[in-house]
Formats: sequence, C-alpha cells, structure tokens
Amino acid sequence: MIDKIKDFIYRNRHSIAVFILLNVACLVCILLVAARVAYTDSSRHTGLIWNLFLAWIPFILAYIAHTVSWKRIWLYLAIPVIAFLWLIFFPNAPYMLTDLQDLARAGGVGAPLWYDVLIVVWCSWTGTLLGVISLYLMQDIISRTFGRSIGWVFVFIISGLSSFGIYIGRFVRLNSWDILQNPAETAVEILGLVIDPSMRLAAFTILYTFFFLFLFVLLYSFSHMLQEQTVRAQNTPEAVESTQQTK
Repeated sequence: MIDKIKDFIYRNRHSIAVFILLNVACLVCILLVAARVAYTDSSRHTGLIWNLFLAWIPFILAYIAHTVSWKRIWLYLAIPVIAFLWLIFFPNAPYMLTDLQDLARAGGVGAPLWYDVLIVVWCSWTGTLLGVISLYLMQDIISRTFGRSIGWVFVFIISGLSSFGIYIGRFVRLNSWDILQNPAETAVEILGLVIDPSMRLAAFTILYTFFFLFLFVLLYSFSHMLQEQTVRAQNTPEAVESTQQTK
C-alpha cells in the first residue's frame, strides 16, 4: 500500500507540486490581507480574497473535467455541463489582473505603498495562474478529442470571450452569478453591448486578449521546453550508457 502511494506521488509529483504551490500562494495572500486589516483597521483589499475564491472555481471545474475526460462515456455526458459552468466562471481568474488599478484609488491608510503593491500583485498573479492552468487542462481535453489545431482555436476563442467577460465584470458590474440567476435579463444586456460596442470595449477586449494569449503561450512554451530538455538529456550517449549498465 505504501509503495503504491509512493509510486502515485512520484508519477504525479509535478501536478501535486503545482497544486500545493497554488494553495501556499493563496494562504500567503490571505495572511498578507489579514495582517493589513489588523495593522490598519481597514478592510481595503479584502475583496481580493473573494476574487481568489472565484478564481479557484474554474480551476476545480477544469481539473474535474480533465480527470473524467479519460473515460469516453463521461466525455460526452458530464464534460458539456462542466465546460459550460467553467466558461461562465473562467473570466473570474484573469479578471484579477484588473485589480491592479486598485493601487491608484485613494483610501489606503496606514500601510506603505510597497505593501499594497505586494498584496495586489501576489493576488492577481495567483488568480491569473489559476486561469492559465485551467485553460491548459481544457485545451488538453479538446486536443485529445478533436485534434491539436482545434485545441489552439479553442484557446484563442476563450481568450477573447474571457476578455469580454472581464470588461463586463469591471465596467458593467455583471458577474457569473447574474448569468445563472437572471439569464434572460443578463443576455439582453450583453447582447446590447455586442450590437453597439464602444471604443473602450473594443480596445479593452483586444488588448487583454493579446496579453492573456501572450502569457498563456509563454508559460505553455516554457513547460514544453523543459520537457524537451528532459527528453534530450535522456537520449544523450551518457544517459543511454548509464541505463544499459543499470539493466
């Protein structure tokens, strides 16, 4: 039993490390905000903790979808429902990038600016990473089912939709719960924005789409670069000779 647990941990060590690090990052965010509240007797930045909670929802949904997607029956029964919920909540993760503008608002009393910068950047980066990882998991499902090209088309579409969703959340003040609670009214309001978009909406959506795509592709390429280096190292003459001697 212990050997099986050790083998499971070894085979999934990178996934476990990512999950642990994300939890540690969230814990640090909570402690930073709690320390500020205790020191300044101000509730500023407490909303970041709620935003972090919302950013975890698409991550958890994507993880569940990725886990059950390996069984064909669940791929067509459960995945569509999970994917719909994931799409609704996904903008909450990259939305935290816009929390950086809170640094320009007045009202931060008692705490130095560098501390507020640390809080907001740490929370925003953690939320964004949750979004990037959840999108990577969903992309993997699409790629395995429909092909790699469709997987990347999916990434481009989701990046654009999420940027539009961020705009709605930041400036129109609609959120994911509105879609579930008042779908008809929310759909009409969103349709009005699509039919008659403003310059701010167009600029915001385009710029945030490119920024998020850049971030996703960069992290995606970096992870695969490390995989390529590992494979290359295993195929070197020294590694092959070492393997043969072991056998």
